[in-house]
Amino acid sequence: MNQKLKCLNFFLILMILSNLVSAQLTKSDIDKAIDISSLKHPYLYFSEKEKPELINRIKTDPESNDIIRKLEAQAKMWLAMPVDKNIPVQGKNTRAGWSEADTDGKYGKYYSTNVNNAFQLAFLYQMTGEQKYADKAFEFADAFCDLTTWTQRAHEFPIIYSRIMPWNVSDDQVNFSFDHYNGDAGRLMAAVYDWLYNGLNEAQRDRIRGALLEKVVTRVRGNYEFHWWATAYRCNWCGVCNSGIGLTGLALLTEHPQLTDIVAESYNRINNMLNELGVDGGWQEGGGYWNYGVHTSTFFADAIKRATNSKFNLFENERLKNNPATFPLHISLPGKKSINFEDSGGGGLIGSTHLINKLATETNNSEAAWYRSEFYGEGTDIFDIIWPKPEVTPTPPKSPSKHFRTIDWWVMRSDFKDPNKVLVAGKAGMNDDPHHGHLDIGHFVVYWQNDYFIQDKGKEGGYDEKFFDDARWDYPHASSEGHNVVFVNDEKQIPGKLRKQPYNYEIGGKVLDFTTSEKRDYVLMDPTNAYPKNELKNWRRHVILEKPEITVVLDEIKANPGSKIEVRFHPGVDFEVKDNFVLLESDKGKMAHIPVTMQDFNLVPGKHAMQYINATKEFYWIPYFDTELKTKDEKTVIATLILPVANVEEAKTIAHSKQLRKDNSGNLSLSFKKKGINYAFQFSSAGEGLQFKNK
Repeated sequence: MNQKLKCLNFFLILMILSNLVSAQLTKSDIDKAIDISSLKHPYLYFSEKEKPELINRIKTDPESNDIIRKLEAQAKMWLAMPVDKNIPVQGKNTRAGWSEADTDGKYGKYYSTNVNNAFQLAFLYQMTGEQKYADKAFEFADAFCDLTTWTQRAHEFPIIYSRIMPWNVSDDQVNFSFDHYNGDAGRLMAAVYDWLYNGLNEAQRDRIRGALLEKVVTRVRGNYEFHWWATAYRCNWCGVCNSGIGLTGLALLTEHPQLTDIVAESYNRINNMLNELGVDGGWQEGGGYWNYGVHTSTFFADAIKRATNSKFNLFENERLKNNPATFPLHISLPGKKSINFEDSGGGGLIGSTHLINKLATETNNSEAAWYRSEFYGEGTDIFDIIWPKPEVTPTPPKSPSKHFRTIDWWVMRSDFKDPNKVLVAGKAGMNDDPHHGHLDIGHFVVYWQNDYFIQDKGKEGGYDEKFFDDARWDYPHASSEGHNVVFVNDEKQIPGKLRKQPYNYEIGGKVLDFTTSEKRDYVLMDPTNAYPKNELKNWRRHVILEKPEITVVLDEIKANPGSKIEVRFHPGVDFEVKDNFVLLESDKGKMAHIPVTMQDFNLVPGKHAMQYINATKEFYWIPYFDTELKTKDEKTVIATLILPVANVEEAKTIAHSKQLRKDNSGNLSLSFKKKGINYAFQFSSAGEGLQFKNK
């Protein structure tokens, strides 16, 4: 075979594999791919033939052995625990806290205890063969099956009806009978059914099977058009719900072979969701919701790959395969946290150990393996036994800095793990995510010594009943007024979507340039179209990280002469406004925030009044400060230095040395001195705005 023919065959194979991933599957495709007559429980995640490998892993691998020993110890309590069949009252306003039932947590605890204990004990039954675990697991499963619904109150009509619907979803939604809790329940109970099957009698199996049919299958099968999340491909719910449904269908094929239709539906819809991952792996909702959508989808991806003997493999999805852990890795922070833009939280690293294990293994991705080996310790979940550590050789990314081009997030840093080196992160992108997005275009944060010195409030305090309605845009956490952006005459950013109104996909901003090197990182954003543009006519924000620790921001703002401009910053540490700078201080270090302009300015502290619509949440203030001035000309340039200092005196010295100069051609020079070193940044004048020359 000649070389040309070999190449042609290679590309034909690639095209066939690509089509298998991207094509929409039918029931017939699944029927042909799965030999249902040969299915013997367990088969979702492992078979009887494969169990000895797991059991040997438990004996020989210290991590797996610790997981099972802990589980066996906990099971002593679960075996002795009476299973209460008296279902607690679920509050009517669980995110508002008006009544005792809203706040006591009894229903939520009853719900999670029963399903999780059944799941853990079912796995123990598989690993030990001891009937006592199967018997007790069924007791918990039986109580969970007795619930009228596996959907929870926060997502039923009286509360969720007024929510703004996400991308690719009509606002005309009136059916809310299946939520992400229901998807999780279906996923867990499908495994319980699969793992307990041989340890139950016919009536016990039918009890769980009946609940899966009643609470998962019949609520959705044939009715996808009436469930908003079914086509919400940029929303984590799509993965969560479809994974639970698809796994339920797979688990019940031995009794209901016709359910290959919902298996095909889950494959198609999860694949469509994965197609909405960015070209660099970014996810618009943020890290926490990347994890929820991708994590839950991975369970279905594994099960269908196994059931079809790898014919239908969601791990081959191009967006997932090329960047299985790029997003969680690059938005990680020293101190085992993550960037908390949008509603994503940021309290920990993104992705569980078993998820990263699985993604690295299935995609043979060395950077994902490096993320697992360098950032995480030992796994603690039963799926760390089922999906062990990858054997892929770990390799760090070529650069720790990253621009996620599809969503226009960016991260600039010198090192992934050193808290002594400053990290700067920010975002542009479109204001077209009403589900978990914020009006934060042009916003950035500064992170150093494991603290945000300039912060994003994220979803601090959680959610209440109105946080996903149009009122969302009035909360400081979601509004532009609570972010580190620019205001002209108090004009705020606007959303690209309001309820019962069409989307406007032009509202938002763009990253115009991003460069990274060992010495310096640079980004240029244009957030202008995030505003109505009645007051703010144009805004370009340059951000420079002079590695390892100096942040330089230069804002070009166009507005009518005489306009009030506010450049806002939200400190994440203690701060004190001085005459011409702000001192930011944590227990680990100090930073100076130094404005640089060619006209007089004021540093003005302020605070947002914050009260969630929830009786259990206390009122609190959110502090901020503005660099404020009145414009003299149509175009105003305001620079800001943010850098570590030893004390107030050093901050004063740097502030005294600052200079911002413009020549007759409009070229700009920004300079200052720190510890005897002169720093200078040159910007040339161009038609569209200043261009940074020191990249």
